[in-house]
Amino acid sequence: MRCGYFEAGVCRSCTFLETPYSVQLARKQDRVVTALAEVAPGLAWAPAVASAEARFRNKAKMVVAGTVEEPTLGILDADGLGVDLQGCGLHQPGLERALPMLARFITAARLTPYAVPRRTGELKHLIVTESPDGELMVRFVLRSTEALARLRSRLPALLEEARLTGPGIAVASVNLQPEHKAILEGSDEIALYGETLRMRVNDIDLHLRPQSFFQTNTEVAATLYRSAAALVDTVAPSTVWDLYCGVGGFGLHLAGPGRSVVGVEISEQAIESARISATELASTGPTGHTGSALAAGRTAWIAADVTRWITEQPLASRSDLVVVNPPRRGIGPTLAGWLEESGVPHVVYSSCNVDSLARDLAAMPSLRPVSAQLLDMFPHTGHHEVLMLLSR
Repeated sequence: MRCGYFEAGVCRSCTFLETPYSVQLARKQDRVVTALAEVAPGLAWAPAVASAEARFRNKAKMVVAGTVEEPTLGILDADGLGVDLQGCGLHQPGLERALPMLARFITAARLTPYAVPRRTGELKHLIVTESPDGELMVRFVLRSTEALARLRSRLPALLEEARLTGPGIAVASVNLQPEHKAILEGSDEIALYGETLRMRVNDIDLHLRPQSFFQTNTEVAATLYRSAAALVDTVAPSTVWDLYCGVGGFGLHLAGPGRSVVGVEISEQAIESARISATELASTGPTGHTGSALAAGRTAWIAADVTRWITEQPLASRSDLVVVNPPRRGIGPTLAGWLEESGVPHVVYSSCNVDSLARDLAAMPSLRPVSAQLLDMFPHTGHHEVLMLLSR
């Protein structure tokens, strides 16, 4: 992949862009194998899962700068000034088509870009997600509600333009982030239009709300869920706990005849989305036909802090298999200690940080790594995803 922004030196986010992709993948494989060598000697590795080199990102997270008349959507340079990256080659085609339309909307709605050096302005970021069907979720990260009325008044015109030029906008919202800090978004979300973005993955419809987490590489995420399901099938558990379940990606792929799933996630929005997907699957099935293998009573979705919830479960009530998909910090000593003492026979661990994975494995010596696989969610960077099966 070639990139004019990279070659001009205006954006170097894709650190390894000049390295052939096959070499990038081999180096990532060496990195994760080396990091786990001490806690998982002789581990059997499945072939690494490669990504498309370009057009793989389903989410654009753009810093808004410049002026109302000429906004930039991209990143900031060393002086805090905007660098426009609307043509970024990582974005799916629908995102690239949408960004100029959204730049025009910023001008029409008089949304003043936030100027970091002067700490003035309102619009900080624009976060856009594209579904496999081409529908969009658009989130405006504002400093305050000052521009909310103008945004609302112009929104119908934006929705109509998006409808005429593509599948359209399914969800639009405002996120409030008033602090002068290098953080993407705040905790307060104001709905403007729609509720969920339907993400079809392996014939299962997941539902994303504005603050829901989902992998930014849809195709590799689909492979991740299929690979996890294949690992689980090798040990055939009748009960599964899906911890850090998000909108239910793992759990919904694992549920089926003779198997129940309990998903636990701190986000109430994500849990509500998982429930919607489970109800749809129970009535229509994964391919849209009546007679689903997923019975409504075979899944349960709980909004709770994962570590607190797990430590409140009696060891005798453990499931046959636990799936963990934690943030970069890993599952931590408390959850790892509970799993070590619980007698849970199998764990499937999906990790985005091999170093925290190694620490967690060291805290669970009774659970032996059986197999692992590298999945490349983020080409041209050092980021990685590792899927591992542990058995007692």
